[in-house]
Amino acid sequence: MVQRDAAWYEAQYNNRARVPEHPAILARWAEASVLAREGLSHALDLPYGDSEAERLDVFAADRPNAPVLVFIHGGWWRALDKAEHAFVAPAYVKAGAMVVVPNYGLCPSVGIEDIALQTARALAWTWRHAAEHGGDSSRIVVAGHSAGGHLAAMLLACRWKTVGEDLPQRLVAGAMSISGVFDLEPIRQAPFLQQDLQLTPASVKRLSPAFFPRPKGPLYAVVGGQESDEHLRQNRLIRDQWGPSTVPVCETIVGKNHFDVLHDFVDPGARLHALGLRLLGID
Repeated sequence: MVQRDAAWYEAQYNNRARVPEHPAILARWAEASVLAREGLSHALDLPYGDSEAERLDVFAADRPNAPVLVFIHGGWWRALDKAEHAFVAPAYVKAGAMVVVPNYGLCPSVGIEDIALQTARALAWTWRHAAEHGGDSSRIVVAGHSAGGHLAAMLLACRWKTVGEDLPQRLVAGAMSISGVFDLEPIRQAPFLQQDLQLTPASVKRLSPAFFPRPKGPLYAVVGGQESDEHLRQNRLIRDQWGPSTVPVCETIVGKNHFDVLHDFVDPGARLHALGLRLLGID
């Protein structure tokens, strides 16, 4: 393995520094999320656990027995909020899905292991309550961006009976990771993240889904073509480790950076949105 210094890891994983226009993009997400809440039937801040952070927003389906999209936001496990990501909901509700957007605790107040357990509880809540909002609990798909992409892969590999005895063996029908990370050892080497994340070699091993036993899948792994070499490598890594039967889609979205790649996820004319509909079983 090639030895790199801390500055190299910082340059590879500091996406805000790589995309100077990120403040305008985040502002666009926030504005679009306000409009989404104004235009859709919704229930906000529903508790799925005991902590204040364990709350989720539901955007109800407009028809019964709809597939369910659970979207997990990014922010390197230490930033951002579900309120800024409601903008993912309108395109999928219009296409016939129910959408759930959970919050979770942020580092350093909690660790990534705590966050993974929290998001598992959010999925368990969704399975138990989907029908109340027009969703079909047997058709739950999870998608996540950046750190949320890591969590989506973790959830695909989750042993659900350890979360709740009432849960099915396979709660997640499929997952999509957008600009996700699957080996956390490079993250441990980036000082700007490690200060809050406090990863250890042991926790890296527990939290790197690339090295887990292959789940049944499918996982769709996508990344922006303008992202760092490391993000591109991470996207290839999960296909290499889990294999094409588990990761049938491993794609680079040409011309997109770490942030605006998410715009294609909600653009009905874009390839990434079509992949989202395919995963949900919507023609």
